[in-house]
Formats: sequence, structure tokens, C-alpha cells
Amino acid sequence: MNPLILPQDENNATLVKNVHPPDWMNPAPAPRYNLVVIGAGTAGLVAAAGAAGLGAKVALVERHLLGGDCLNVGCVPSKGIIRASRAAYDARMAEQFGVQIGKEIFVDFGKAMERMRQIRAAISFHDSVERFSGGLGIDVFLGQGKFTGPDSVEVDGKRLRFKKAAICTGARASSPSIPGIEETGYLTNENVFWLTELPRRLAVIGGGPAGCELAQTFARLGSEVTIIEFHPRLLAREDDDAAEIVRKSLLRDGVKLALNAVIMKAEKRGPDKVITTVQQGNTIAIAADEILVSIGRTPNVDGLNLEAARVQYDPRLGVNVNALLQTSNPRVYAAGDICFPYKFTHTADALARVMIGNALFMRKQQTSALVIPWCTYTDPEVAHVGLNAKEAKDKGIDSLTLTVQLSDVDRALLDGETEGFARVHLKKGSDRMLGATIVARHAGEMINEFSLAITAGLGLSAIGKTIHPYPTQAEAIKKVADAYNRTRLTSLVKNILTAWLKWQRS
Repeated sequence: MNPLILPQDENNATLVKNVHPPDWMNPAPAPRYNLVVIGAGTAGLVAAAGAAGLGAKVALVERHLLGGDCLNVGCVPSKGIIRASRAAYDARMAEQFGVQIGKEIFVDFGKAMERMRQIRAAISFHDSVERFSGGLGIDVFLGQGKFTGPDSVEVDGKRLRFKKAAICTGARASSPSIPGIEETGYLTNENVFWLTELPRRLAVIGGGPAGCELAQTFARLGSEVTIIEFHPRLLAREDDDAAEIVRKSLLRDGVKLALNAVIMKAEKRGPDKVITTVQQGNTIAIAADEILVSIGRTPNVDGLNLEAARVQYDPRLGVNVNALLQTSNPRVYAAGDICFPYKFTHTADALARVMIGNALFMRKQQTSALVIPWCTYTDPEVAHVGLNAKEAKDKGIDSLTLTVQLSDVDRALLDGETEGFARVHLKKGSDRMLGATIVARHAGEMINEFSLAITAGLGLSAIGKTIHPYPTQAEAIKKVADAYNRTRLTSLVKNILTAWLKWQRS
């Protein structure tokens, strides 16, 4: 069955032609594969391409669209419209730089979405059936793959025998257990990018990273947006002050926040979709034209017949793996959102690389060795790597936290982007970095310096010795290192240095 991707325009036709060609004929299976990969999202594509590049005979199975969530309904389309929303915001704020644009800024939502679809279609060739089958020599099978035994998979009536298999089926948007929500109708990341007209009013259920990103985006594009969040604050995994900066940014963009809100029901009232909430003991109805649900991810374990392969799993948490990404069946491995708590594209990529070495070449690389950064693409962005202060304390590690505000960085002042900071957590008494957080417009680009240093085992002193171009916002990172050096200049050390210099003058 051909996948439905709306709107049915030239761009989406190109997308489908690349990642699920309607006329594709599955090949005759090889007698046996070194690796059968089920799922062609980021983890599956990296695993298949990497294994094939090393000489393995590989089969790649996908029931929907090659590229998975990232290309089709995640990173690529969301960042496309985030960029459009930033352009709208910058236009509105141009006057502070002496640039006169006009009183009203008109956003053509349909054009912004069309641009996103055009770019997505162009990118899709990298994940295409043509590239993986013709260019990389991988046997691509479109259809539902399911295990028929501990060393075999069936797809489209064809049996694929394997030496090793990789489950890379990812995760999907979780469904809310809200009375009436199914009858009322709602969007998720899987169909919000089908929109061609801007909703006048949008209710976003969930104040996590994706919910905040899309709420701000649609508000900047012109929607009246309300975030409904059960917890008392947004971005529960981030530092309090980082989340507070994002909260203020959302409010400034016109987003309304319903925090500490319990959703009782959803219903249709004429043309309106109405969500009934209880906030601080008060019943409040929130009317919208569209509801966007962003409450987490559910692993795609359905339809795989994992029992036949003797692979243990949890419907809520996914496939069980050890530190080597091996399942309860030693022939079968897993990587990506299907088995790992950090559900990011770059994590899936990294896990796939670990899995290939462990599965095919008997390496023993453990996932605990990975240093995983992440970024929430609000404006400003929030990027993080490693431990925060609370996590360090929970592990019994005494830490020292150093923070530099962007308002102390010349380039941030010049850019008019002073909301944010660079922060590092050190093991007390050393320059060993436990973790770092950056809040800045381009925090996702800036966090890599910390990630590299932590991965390579470099201390903060190494960053302090690194010359940074002036002026850049990344100078905040150098200033954090300078702040650490000042902590080493104790009164005793300063007195010794002063005495030495005084002696030099005599």
C-alpha cells in the first residue's frame, strides 16, 4: 500500500518517489545475509550503509518511508518552518537595528510550508531506495517485516535468513488518554506538516522540547497558541533558569501558558475544538481550531512478532538491550528510539555505529561510553551535554558550577541576543567537566566545543588555552574557562605571585 503524504503536490510526489517508490519490486532474497536491518530511519540507514560499506551482505526492510521520522515528520520539516518563523520574528524586530520594514509583516504560511516540502524532497535522495539499492548495493524490501524464527525475517512473503539482525523501527507519537480526543481530532508531528493553511488558534498539549518549538513557531507565523502542560514548568529536563528564559521568550511571542493543568476532556462545539482543563481548582475551557499533541514517544514494537525471535521487549519502553545493544537473542541487536531513552537523530546515528562493530566484528563498545548532547530549537535554543548539578549530586559527585551570562559577551550585545548563558559543571577540585548547558540563539552549534572536550577527556583548562575569534558568541565558553582559572588564584597563590614579582623588581 502506497503511503499517503499530504498535500499531494510535486514536492511530496518527489519525496514518495525517493523513499517509497510506488512501482518498487522487492528483490529475490540472498541465501543468507550478514545483516538484516528492520526499519529505515536514521539508525537503520546508518547501520545498513555502514555494514554494506564494510563488505557485508545487507537487507534493509521498511514498511513506510525510508528516512524515518527525521526526514519525513521530524527534524527536517520542523527546522524548515522554524527557520521561516525566525525570519518573521527578525523582520518584526528589525527596527531596533535601524531597519525600517513597515508596520505590518505578512507571513505567507502556504509559501513557508511549500519551501519546507521542496527542501525535504531535495534532501530525501540521500535516504532514497535508489541510493541504497543501486549506489550501496543493499537489498531493499518495502513492506512489514516480522520475525519467523531466531534467525529469519519475513517481508512481503519472502523469507530473509540472517547471521545477525538489527531492529531499528524507532518510535511514534504517543496517543493521549483524554476522553473525547479521538472524536475531536488532533494533530501530531506525523501530520502537522501536512497543513497548508495556518490555524487561527492552536492548542499544544505538552510543554516539552517539541511542544515548545512548534508552539513558538506557529505563534511567530501568526497563530494564537496556548500550551497546556501538566507540570508547573516547561522543559522539565533543563535547568530552571534555562526553562525560565524559554518561558519568557514564548510569552513575548504571544504564546499563552496553561501550566499545572489537568485535562478533563476534549470535544467539538460547532467549529471549535474545546479542551476542558482544571487549573488551580478552576475549570477553564480552551477553544482552538486545531489541537497539536506532543506528549512523548511510543516504541514501534507492533507487528514485528518479536516472540518468534525470542526477543524480550516492553510495549512502553521498547526492545530490551544490554550495554552492547544486544537483545535477549544473541543474533539480534537494536539501535535508536526503539531501545534507547535519548530519542534523538544524532543518538540513533551514534548507536548504529556502535551496533555495527559489536554485531559484525565482535567489538565490545558500550553505550555508557557515549557522550550525548541535545538541543531544543526554541529561540533562544537550549543545548546540553553531560550531567547537570542535580544529577552530579545524585551520583555522589561534588561539583562546581560556573556560569557566564550572554549579556557579558560583546557579540551577543551587538547581535541583540543577550538572553542566555554558558554554564559548565566541574568535578570539584579539578577542571574535569561533568556537563554543560548553553542557552543562546545558536546554542546547538556552540555546545559542540563542550561535547568534544568531554568526549576527548580534555579539561576546561584546554578550552581556556584555545584562542577564540573575537567577537563571537562562543567567546562565552572561553569566559567560562577564564572564570575557572580565577578560582585557582587563591589568596595564598596570589600572595606568592605578588611576592615573586616584587622580588623581581628589587
